[in-house]
Amino acid sequence: MNGQKIRVGITHGDINGIGYEIILKTFADNRILDCCTPIIYGSSRIASYYRKLLPAIENFSMNNINAATEAHPKRINMLNCITEEIRVEPSKPTVEAGMAALRSLEAAVTDLKAGKIDVLVTSPFNKHCIQSDKFNFPGHTEYLAAAFNAKDPLMLLIGNELKVGIATGHAPLSKVSGYLTSENILTKLQLLNDALIADFNIRRPRIAVLGLNPHAGDNGLLGKEEEEIISPAITEANKKNILAFGPYPADGFFGTASYLRFDAVLAMYHDQGLVPFKTLAFNEGVNYTAGMPYIRTSPAHGVGYDIVGSDKASPDSFRAAIYAACDIFNNRKAFKQLTANPLKTVDTDKL
Repeated sequence: MNGQKIRVGITHGDINGIGYEIILKTFADNRILDCCTPIIYGSSRIASYYRKLLPAIENFSMNNINAATEAHPKRINMLNCITEEIRVEPSKPTVEAGMAALRSLEAAVTDLKAGKIDVLVTSPFNKHCIQSDKFNFPGHTEYLAAAFNAKDPLMLLIGNELKVGIATGHAPLSKVSGYLTSENILTKLQLLNDALIADFNIRRPRIAVLGLNPHAGDNGLLGKEEEEIISPAITEANKKNILAFGPYPADGFFGTASYLRFDAVLAMYHDQGLVPFKTLAFNEGVNYTAGMPYIRTSPAHGVGYDIVGSDKASPDSFRAAIYAACDIFNNRKAFKQLTANPLKTVDTDKL
């Protein structure tokens, strides 16, 4: 990098949601330019439309570019990838908005793979509206896994005091039990452990594993997944020098703040992990896709149709996603340098 600031590619998400509002509010404070060079994959026309809805933001300007290589390191750069007139209909889920979200995502992913940007921060989109012959996935995580040939990525929610990985991702609740195997849980534990070390600079991470059933099965009375699937996975993880513990009943675990004794938590299904996470860390929360060769983060909230245009959308989670992407980039870089040049062990008896 030779001292170059981190180039952050930003997708605009659903153009009828709060994506542009949180982007504009984040970069209204240009101090964030001290740590990164932002490149927004979107539309200057749509940005101007939402700018007029936010009277509190003054003297806001963007540097319009045609390619990421033209980005100015001290400006907010807008790469116009939506060239035609697309109707903006705040708060409405439309096919056109889904198309615009996909166009932005495709352009940013192409540049990330080409090394024209360093990290990717995605604004939320409507998962229903974006479905097409080019996008047939339940969310960003699965789309990016396919784009980057990542076999088994991990959805990881990160906050100041809590990190939660989801063992089964966006799986429907009715299919969660069928997706859980000792092998799959062990894979997720390995991904989580590796991410905590390389991406978050935690030397010996401690991971809590939640049970699937009420009271973690209550010794088989309320389900046998803990005894037959989850506990064996934890045992195998320990053999691989992964400090995994549990399985813990989810309600008591969060109710007693036991998560504070661990560096991360592996939940068995989506809402088991995200409900307590968003309750405890909604404004600061960041969604990170671990286990991929490229870095992608996003705010831990959705399109916010109910508050579009009301100036109520908080940029805190989005801003945290940008800082998290930059921190992870720097941590990975330092980890690679450390592992490439490990300190040699010195035999003090020979000194």
